[in-house]
Amino acid sequence: MSLESSKLLGEIGALLLVVSPLGGSVGTALGLIGLVLLLVVFNDLADHYKDRSIFKNVLWGIIILVVGVVIATATVSIAAAGALTQIGLQVSSWSDPAAWQGIDWNNLNYDVLAPYFAAMIGALVVLFALTVVAAYFLRKSLTTLASRTGVDMFATSGLILLIGAILTIVLVGFVLLWIAMILLAIAFFRLRIEEPVQSTSPSV
Repeated sequence: MSLESSKLLGEIGALLLVVSPLGGSVGTALGLIGLVLLLVVFNDLADHYKDRSIFKNVLWGIIILVVGVVIATATVSIAAAGALTQIGLQVSSWSDPAAWQGIDWNNLNYDVLAPYFAAMIGALVVLFALTVVAAYFLRKSLTTLASRTGVDMFATSGLILLIGAILTIVLVGFVLLWIAMILLAIAFFRLRIEEPVQSTSPSV
């Protein structure tokens, strides 16, 4: 793939990630498409600039993030099902209003539900930690790409991405992640088709 094609796909992929928070199945689908496009682009850019760390760090970041999401989703789902079962509501009856009327609220106490809530909190802590680690790898890739392309906006996007991941413990972190995707799109728009003078500085 030519650098011009990679630039175009990078622009499209980043913009799809920007609009993905629109929500619903459409937003999720757009986000997944954007992510796949960016994987292809980073692989091509790694070949173009003869630096495989550009792709490897992105791949590791995405793998770590996916593992965190899967672990957290599975753990929270199982813990929630267990907690509801403890108060008399079977998973198969969640959509039945009558089943909710038969709940034994006497079982709704700390001793019974504490282990399930602890599991949920633990899963979210693991997700948070893996999200930060994933952002670290993504930042490494973007910093390297900035040095190879001469477009500092890639490095800025990576820095905001890492800060946003750390601050996901509060709402502002998710806003910063979205801003990082906007900056990534801008970086691809600024990518020059002609060859820039490549930096020889080591990757961060």
